[in-house]
Amino acid sequence: MGRTFGLVSTLAALFLFFCKSQALLPANVSNINSSRALHDYRRFLLANGVGRTPPMGWNSWNHFQCRIDEWVVKSTADALVSTGLAALGYKYVNIDDCWGNENRDARGNLVARASTFPSGIKALADYVHAKGLKLGIYSDAGYRTCSKTMPGSFGHEDQDARTFATWGVDYLKYDNCYNDGSHPQDRFARMSYALQKVGRPIVYSICEWGEENPANWAARFGNAWRTTGDIQDKWDSITSIADGNNIWGRFAGPGRWNDPDMLEVGNGGMSLEEYRSHFSIWALMKAPLLIGCDIRTASRETLQILGNKEVIDVNQDPLGVQGRKIRSQAGLEVWAGPLSGRRVVIVLWNRSWARAPITVGWREVGFSPFSPVIVRDLWMHSFVSKRMRFRLTAYVAPHACKMYVLTPI
Repeated sequence: MGRTFGLVSTLAALFLFFCKSQALLPANVSNINSSRALHDYRRFLLANGVGRTPPMGWNSWNHFQCRIDEWVVKSTADALVSTGLAALGYKYVNIDDCWGNENRDARGNLVARASTFPSGIKALADYVHAKGLKLGIYSDAGYRTCSKTMPGSFGHEDQDARTFATWGVDYLKYDNCYNDGSHPQDRFARMSYALQKVGRPIVYSICEWGEENPANWAARFGNAWRTTGDIQDKWDSITSIADGNNIWGRFAGPGRWNDPDMLEVGNGGMSLEEYRSHFSIWALMKAPLLIGCDIRTASRETLQILGNKEVIDVNQDPLGVQGRKIRSQAGLEVWAGPLSGRRVVIVLWNRSWARAPITVGWREVGFSPFSPVIVRDLWMHSFVSKRMRFRLTAYVAPHACKMYVLTPI
């Protein structure tokens, strides 16, 4: 990336993106063959009321993998409410792989595994909805899901979309395992159109792993798309995934988000400072914030990270522009992005092993160096200055970050 970050040019690029997005239509979906269908398809993706800001919630995979059952889902929904996380925007309770029977029923329908989900998914959705939350489910654009424990939706897209809608599903994570080798654009498009036909607003999250650069095409079909391989609860994984997601920033916006995978905060493989960095960068990149730990037993420190409203507000900012890396030298990095109200979010990230100063100048983020700026520290919940000029310097601990919002006066 270049060393300068012009706010005006960024907003201009965003305007061009919105103009171009009007032409992003699924030409390879044969079902869509009339102007009315095209209008309905645009409405489904752009104005169905979902994904206008990055989705927030919880997903079972990172912590539980296949050790999932309806009690875990219900008690997690309870915990989202009791911890206050639901009130902060964490609304989706997403069941990942391994929820279904090994085979479809006699009519070809997906069926919940009786040993782990005896009440069925519809009853579970009702329970979650009664809490003021939303339920997510998982399927695959292949013959089997990635765990091989249940069928995928390939060839059953319309049937499965109707099933999900009947159950009251609000979010679909759609994976890419065990497919027939056809283009992912075709397979993911079929489920996209199937969801549009059922008429229920369902967040559609495309999990193609970034193999064929889905940022180039997935906005035609879904609300979010994975830009990278699977995340791990390790520092090297977090940093490499952040870099991989960073290059696609210009493709993100309201209703369509780059997804660098679910959060690992609280799973125990990293330090608190590393988890704060992970959460800060994901928030700045407008990534979906899907908690991946066991909320029911999460520590106070974990809940403080996940519950930082000021950082969440950056992620949920209505302008919807993904922040990006603007400078990196010897592991000392500056990430930044525009926010509504002419504000800018800054993350000073130390990826080195030694405490070091990191400086960002006002010109780098589109401000006049002579203009006074209000500087708010989002982790200290305090003002650094209400009339700072020229630049900001902070000493940052190893693998830690500082996160600020700059507001011009």
